[in-house]
Amino acid sequence: MSSTAAATATPPTGSAPQDEKKRKGVGKVLYRVKTVFKRGGRPKKGAEAEESTAPTAVVSEPTAAPAASPKPKIRPELENATKIPRIQIHEERAKKLGARFGLEIKPSEWHSSEGDVYRVEKDVRMRIHRECHRCHSAFGAGNECPNCQHRRCKRCTRTPPKRTEEERQALREKRAIQVQKNQFNAPIIPSYDYSEKIILKKPRKTGQDLVYKGKPRMRIRRHCHVCETLITSNAREARVCDNCGHRRCGDCPREPSDKKKYPYGYPNDEPGVVFKGVYACHECKRKFPPNTEDGAECRVCSHKKCPDCPRVKPKKVDPEPDPEIMEALRLRLAALKTADT
Repeated sequence: MSSTAAATATPPTGSAPQDEKKRKGVGKVLYRVKTVFKRGGRPKKGAEAEESTAPTAVVSEPTAAPAASPKPKIRPELENATKIPRIQIHEERAKKLGARFGLEIKPSEWHSSEGDVYRVEKDVRMRIHRECHRCHSAFGAGNECPNCQHRRCKRCTRTPPKRTEEERQALREKRAIQVQKNQFNAPIIPSYDYSEKIILKKPRKTGQDLVYKGKPRMRIRRHCHVCETLITSNAREARVCDNCGHRRCGDCPREPSDKKKYPYGYPNDEPGVVFKGVYACHECKRKFPPNTEDGAECRVCSHKKCPDCPRVKPKKVDPEPDPEIMEALRLRLAALKTADT
């Protein structure tokens, strides 16, 4: 019975090739892939024998150390090559980019700067193209034309043409002049150091430099109207007199005085005794005349001024145009219209 069961459980060895012959095309490929995966999942016969013969004590032993990884191949020394650190190359590139575009580049943030590299010093070479003088075809790597099999000769054109000795001497002199010019006119390297005070100057033909100066500004002074003491700049934020402790108000004189630009009072001033400020009606937003007492009626809504009427914030106001100037301008425009007609 055991032999018959084994025979029925495992198919004959020749059945797999016969099934493979019956399949064609994509089915044949899929069948091969399926059989490969099945074989990979099954343990080998040698492994089964070792597991069956090994005692149980071997299982408890620690696993062996993994196989050592293969050592990387050491690159052989190149001919005429020098080994330099990689950070040196990145620093040279960052320096050139910074001098050209005015940037600050850190090589460590640009690329990995670990390890060494090989540098080979080679002469500058120029690619030369030759053309057949018979069929005007370009030569390849060899000396024979690929089109007409003509052997390259002196009549075949050369690009760029070969320089004569006079042209070479002129080129040397030109390079020497350029090197001498670069020594006097060195490239400008940008500097971002603002520790020293920068003075803007403009050269003058007479030899005296023109120094830039800002627009002239007028110093504004405020005096306390109680003790007539100058309110210093140290108390500017507090706006309090250092002598008597009076807080700056609308009665404190200003030098120079400019009531036309500030009709509602100077900014950051408290209401004074003489100039109490300008208030507005809280119903129609109409402004009362300066120093109006409580109880005065509004010209628009007949509302009497009350404590709820807010004070107009002191601010700079453009002065109204002079009526005499506006009238003269109107007459001049009218005269121009009559002249055109």
